[in-house]
Amino acid sequence: MPVTLNAHQFARLIDRTADHIGGDTLPVLNGVRIEADDEHLYTVATDRYTLAIARYRHHGLDAEAFARTIPACALPALRRWLTDQPGGAPVTLTPADGKLRFATLAGEMTLTTDDTQDYIGWRGLLRDIIAKTTETDDAQEALPVLDARLLARFTTADIHLQVKTGPDRTATLLVGEDFLGAQMPVRSRHEGFGAGADDTLGGVRALWEVGLTDPDGHVCVPLPAPRPNDAPHAPAGAAEALLRQTMASIRDLMEEIDSPRAVAAHAAAGASAWAAYRYLDALHRADPRLATQVIAEVADELDDGALGEYAYDAAQAAGFDPKQWQDELDQTATAPGEPAAETPPLAPATPGTDS
Repeated sequence: MPVTLNAHQFARLIDRTADHIGGDTLPVLNGVRIEADDEHLYTVATDRYTLAIARYRHHGLDAEAFARTIPACALPALRRWLTDQPGGAPVTLTPADGKLRFATLAGEMTLTTDDTQDYIGWRGLLRDIIAKTTETDDAQEALPVLDARLLARFTTADIHLQVKTGPDRTATLLVGEDFLGAQMPVRSRHEGFGAGADDTLGGVRALWEVGLTDPDGHVCVPLPAPRPNDAPHAPAGAAEALLRQTMASIRDLMEEIDSPRAVAAHAAAGASAWAAYRYLDALHRADPRLATQVIAEVADELDDGALGEYAYDAAQAAGFDPKQWQDELDQTATAPGEPAAETPPLAPATPGTDS
């Protein structure tokens, strides 16, 4: 089942999709998917919020189509190996049980891969997106062409941007919190270099129509939906979540008057949420950009779930002794049925005051 293309094009396929790899909390998305059919070799990556597919017409597929997922941890080694090859050197990909072999005249490399065919249904997703867009837009109207290098300049504007291209296709409007931006299109493809049939939505649909058809026997699962408890990635959402948590915890506290432990837990949760809101509000007033960055980082940490490890490392970095804290907690732990130990303060003492 080998398929062959040159080293430069294979490296480019990986580079065009690798930034969209999902985290390790969803192993099926934590890598780049390699798929080959009769005409093209595809690379696919998604993190549930973005989806990227690149393809290249290969030099021949000797047998039936195949699909494998290269884990994210193996990609740096593969990318370095490809860099060491001459750009025009043919690279042959040969799948086997749990393996994918890459070979050139100068040497070879073998990686462990995921053989499962239960990957997200990217073909169906894109078919639906193109079909729905065709219903509302003129399929024969030239698509606006944005310079991706200029578009990248807006990454520092805000975490979330609303985007709208005007009916005359003369500019794209970008709207954020206290932010407005616009980007002018470059010359469309039909005006010169890169002329082709893909400068309209109808042309895109025609070029990809066969490639977006699911191969016989290829099982695709839906794109995993974002978990409903995902942490907010912007200050406004985080502020709302903290205030709601404060109110919910205080309400629950009043309903648990017969359980001292539950009262203490709800009180601590409410006080911590209120303190976090006040800190966030102050940070956002002082430096909105830093607040946005911190909220996004915290959301990723909460999504990862390793809060104990993060806290331990942060305590060490701050010069504290988290091992001693753990020992103290072990010593003061009470057995079931015994009186609870003295309840700790609901919030850390304000710096410069007595605890």
